Amino acid sequence: MSESSTKYRLLLIDDHSLFREGLARLLTSEKDFELVAHCGTGEEGLAELQQHPVDLVLLDYDLGITRGSDVLAQIRTLSATTKVLMLTAGISEAVAKQVIALGASGIFLKHHSPTELSKCIRQIMEGWSWLDHQHLRAIFSDSPQGPATERPNFTQREREVLRAVFEGLSNKEIGTRLNTSEAAVKSVLQQLFDKTGVRTRSQLVRLAIEHYSEELR
Repeated sequence: MSESSTKYRLLLIDDHSLFREGLARLLTSEKDFELVAHCGTGEEGLAELQQHPVDLVLLDYDLGITRGSDVLAQIRTLSATTKVLMLTAGISEAVAKQVIALGASGIFLKHHSPTELSKCIRQIMEGWSWLDHQHLRAIFSDSPQGPATERPNFTQREREVLRAVFEGLSNKEIGTRLNTSEAAVKSVLQQLFDKTGVRTRSQLVRLAIEHYSEELR
């Protein structure tokens, strides 16, 4: 991203002061990030969001007596377009599915590196979702299935591309993995969009989680 490009406006909500302040320094050091505020409670974060809309909220799941999922639901009532990345030291499979169903764009485990977090934020802002392999397997293992008549038949190549999308790979990286061109990957993505009726990668991920998980086994 060039110096003249618009920066991604971020809001951080985490009740652990040491972690929050360290993460705030990391985010402000990135040229394409603008940290609008960092808050210690969900209430403070929601108040800040009402005053200063942002592109992405980095939201700790464990906020003491408050759960990040509750704050996420309130964020959705304030803004349908603000993306949310859930930060956690670890959550159960059931909670992971709940968080995604509520509209989170990803779940990021706190033991990952700062470099990985920066990559995660950029990919989410580019329309991707972010799930680690543990939560991806959990969501695909037993997520509810929609009526069979509503599920399209995916080709093997479409399933391979969709799996790679879940892993956060770029079109170029998908092409390298599958030994094909970026143009071919884009073509397959368009086929997936057409078959599912969605317009973005994040919508495709959520739809697959809710209805098409058996197609990816």
